[in-house]
Amino acid sequence: MIVVLIIGILLGIAVPYYLQVRERSWATSCLENLRQIDQAKQMWQLENNKLANDVPVMSDLYPRYLKSQPSCPKNGTYTINDCSTPATCNKHSGLGGSG
Repeated sequence: MIVVLIIGILLGIAVPYYLQVRERSWATSCLENLRQIDQAKQMWQLENNKLANDVPVMSDLYPRYLKSQPSCPKNGTYTINDCSTPATCNKHSGLGGSG
């Protein structure tokens, strides 16, 4: 009975921590994807003589400037925005690319 109680206590401590670490990992991965999208936008803008208010689409960026098409780990949608505005994700609000 004591062993079951100890296992229950350990699970009560470990599970919330695991969920927090998993969420943080997803957010970090999403932020890295947004950073890569922003870098690809900058390269696209420079190589194609585009203005800051020009908006690329994913087909402009992938596969030429991105090695793989980025996708949010929580199935969110990336909004590329214009060249002067960082890309965003609808699942990880508050995250923005490096601009």
